[in-house]
Amino acid sequence: MASPPPTSGRARLIRGHRPFPRDNADIPKSDILKVRRLEADAEAAFASVLREAVEAVEQAGYRFLVLGGLASSLVGRPRWTHDIDLLVRPDDARDALAVLRTAGFSTEETDPVWIYKAFKRDVMVDIIFMVMGGIYLDDEMLSRSIERDYEGLRLHIPSPEDQIVIKGIVHREETSRHWFDALAILGRADLDWNYLLQRARVGARRVLALLIYAQSSDILVPSWVIGRLYEEVYRQ
Repeated sequence: MASPPPTSGRARLIRGHRPFPRDNADIPKSDILKVRRLEADAEAAFASVLREAVEAVEQAGYRFLVLGGLASSLVGRPRWTHDIDLLVRPDDARDALAVLRTAGFSTEETDPVWIYKAFKRDVMVDIIFMVMGGIYLDDEMLSRSIERDYEGLRLHIPSPEDQIVIKGIVHREETSRHWFDALAILGRADLDWNYLLQRARVGARRVLALLIYAQSSDILVPSWVIGRLYEEVYRQ
């Protein structure tokens, strides 16, 4: 069977990174077709729910940025992402959740410290109002945010610098993808290093480790950036 026609956005992310062995002759053709239909349905549901969530919160007048795997894939490496992350101000979190509830989402106040969740068509939307390390959506992050198109939808996402800092801080063993997302952004984005240093102060040791590793992997991180952050961390 011929490959499906090329598409934009998340479809490319999925097809480039799903582990399904498309050329394995041992798999019945009917099973291959079933998986492809399921993938197409999941892609359509994701794009539809993303549009509904973004438009609902925007029309209600709340400021937010799209975060997570979708945001990083728009400035770094393409990869699979299965949920939607919206970063909002803490004071707006409960109201933004109520907006989604009115729009037909099932909702829950998952953790009053940092996250609420909404669900529709088996797609999860995270309403995040505090990122690990004490990072909040502030005026500077909003002013530095950038716009990208995804499936015909205009999205506001954090700057590459803010994404690097966030992902450098939040990665853990079970979420090592964040580390490699950050490395991809470091290797591909045109960065304002002074701004990155300014934002890195909230998690300077982790960002320093990330930058040293990146440079050791032949990613062009200026030595003066590493030196300045090292001084910030270890000066007496």
